Amino acid sequence: MKPLDKAKLCMEIISERKAIDPVLFEVGKLTSIADYFLIASGSSSRQVQAMASHLVRKMKAAGFRAYGLEGQEEGHWILLDYGDIVIHLFYQPFREFYDLEGLWIDAPKITFVEPDHAGD
Repeated sequence: MKPLDKAKLCMEIISERKAIDPVLFEVGKLTSIADYFLIASGSSSRQVQAMASHLVRKMKAAGFRAYGLEGQEEGHWILLDYGDIVIHLFYQPFREFYDLEGLWIDAPKITFVEPDHAGD
């Protein structure tokens, strides 16, 4: 699977758990850390933890394992490293405080149309 397809899969998975304002940045030309950064938030620590658990479970079912997972216990800022994509899931006040979007303002954003989950 191409890195962009993997990133879009992650976007779809977190959207299933009502991720707030997901943003996908193409950072591969700006850093060697990853090709894409996915940033999203939840309205509570519990929602952020649920998004992360759902993402890990669905990605594992798709054949991908996280290289690293940090912050799951607190649920304020959970970082999941899938190699070519790094996912940052925030409890909304922490997202505003750390302002990762501001740090990566020069990175191109990938437009994403959320799938309709009305039947979920």
